Amino acid sequence: MDRGLYLAASGMLAEQIRQDQIANDLANASTAGYKSERTTQQSFGEMLLTNSVTGQQVGRVTTAVGVSATVTDWTPGMLKETGEPLDFGINGDGFFAVQTDDGTRYTRNGQFTSDDQGRLTTLQGDPVLGRNNQPVTLGADGRVDPRQLNVVTLNDPEKVGDSYVTGTPGNAGGQTAGSVRAGALEASGADPTQAMVDMMASFRSYESGQKVIQTIDETLGKAAASVGSLT
Repeated sequence: MDRGLYLAASGMLAEQIRQDQIANDLANASTAGYKSERTTQQSFGEMLLTNSVTGQQVGRVTTAVGVSATVTDWTPGMLKETGEPLDFGINGDGFFAVQTDDGTRYTRNGQFTSDDQGRLTTLQGDPVLGRNNQPVTLGADGRVDPRQLNVVTLNDPEKVGDSYVTGTPGNAGGQTAGSVRAGALEASGADPTQAMVDMMASFRSYESGQKVIQTIDETLGKAAASVGSLT
């Protein structure tokens, strides 16, 4: 019985992590350049049960289940025209370089603005870097030539938050950084419809684990009451 409680609880914990990931995708369904994620699960192994008296095999039972990894889908999204002069989209696999307090970070979110120094910045206020690895400055007309922006490919990219990415700049598997289009943004990689379907499926799995625990708890309660009533 105790093993059943452990199995059900481990499944519920795994689904809770999955629900957090799906909820984050839903929250960023309209975030430009956002990359959706997928949570994978695996069992920790199996045990072969046998009858201790006859030695006959009863069957196999898993020891537990857990989250094995959270995988990011780096597929480039479609570019949507916005007409805003400081919106930029990458047609390719590259990333914009950004100067942050933690060093250079990278992003696919090209929804930029400007600061009081006339520099092109992200919505978080971090300067966007140009090809000379220096902050890009707006022209007299308040615009930026998209060819000035530093766009690089990354080896082993890893998300840091919802928009920023870390990684080693370089030729990632022969991919090209791509070209930059002004007045356009990359659509979010999160599909709200699919995310809602996944959320419902995960919630049902979570409820199943709850029902298993409730059933085992009721069975243990009855067993304890029966033992206490023996004379």
